[in-house]
Amino acid sequence: MKMIDLRSDTVTHPTQAMRRAMFEAEVGDDVFMEDPTVRRLEHMAAEATGKEASLFVASGTMGNLLAVLTQTQRGDRVVVGDQAHIYYYEGDGERRLAGVELATVPNDDRGGLDPALVKEALEGQGSATLVCLENTHNRCGGAALSAEETAAVADVARSHGAKVHLDGARIFNAAVALGVPAAELAAPADSISFCFSKGLSAPVGSILNGSADFISRARQMRRMVGGGMRQAGVIAAAGIVALETMIERLAEDHENARRLAQGLAAIPGIKLDPTSVQTNIVAFDLEGWEPQDFLAALKSVGVLAVPFGPHRIRMVAHNDVSREDVETALERVQTVCTARV
Repeated sequence: MKMIDLRSDTVTHPTQAMRRAMFEAEVGDDVFMEDPTVRRLEHMAAEATGKEASLFVASGTMGNLLAVLTQTQRGDRVVVGDQAHIYYYEGDGERRLAGVELATVPNDDRGGLDPALVKEALEGQGSATLVCLENTHNRCGGAALSAEETAAVADVARSHGAKVHLDGARIFNAAVALGVPAAELAAPADSISFCFSKGLSAPVGSILNGSADFISRARQMRRMVGGGMRQAGVIAAAGIVALETMIERLAEDHENARRLAQGLAAIPGIKLDPTSVQTNIVAFDLEGWEPQDFLAALKSVGVLAVPFGPHRIRMVAHNDVSREDVETALERVQTVCTARV
């Protein structure tokens, strides 16, 4: 029985083209800025996001941490959504390493922030110098924020002397879903990070983008947190292939996710509005199940998913999940839920 892994797009394996590129990569010492493959990747990423410069980093968490370290001082306040990846999943690094306070503002159902509430947070006690947004928004079901929505928050931030960082781990999913260039979505932000190791299917790595001065300072911060890599072209080569070949195919993941959502919505015990699925993330609520029991039952029939709240489950479509896999997964979920009834 084939195991269908819907836990995350981070479980994707590198393509054969990536493996070849990694094997053949021209390399040098990246700490000395002598790795030509890393330099090429950084140039491509800067162009893709419409920013002056880029910095290759080990992970999205590192990219977000460097954005905070570079644009704040210890004791500052950083405004984030209460469902943000930075707030939920990044090990409290911003507080413990950057020494900042995270001031949370409620995310709406699509992951957006109300500019009026951001204004209130910026005017609260203490110095708020940075606002962080997320696009697509993981905990809000992979919803994509438009450039206008980002700009509305950015305008409020700048009117209060604060900068804006965009956690764009899946920014290309947003770009494909909205039919606009990633650079347009990134334009209102001072900095943006994105991941190669999610829907783009590279094995490792993320990138931080912003002004040349910002990236120069972030490069020093990267060394401080142990992120300096040597012959990093070996992994950067996969990122180049990802940017060249894997962006347009994200539309296939979105189609598979919508089909998955439509099928799940028809199964007893699952509560889901399939029209809410915009990209590759499908989040749904359970009725009559405890998440751990549901996940165990799914695993027993060869489907993997993850808990996403007290009664909520997440499934993610990605390059290693075909339409046939989606249909098979739906049959297996149907079997599990019908047996319980």
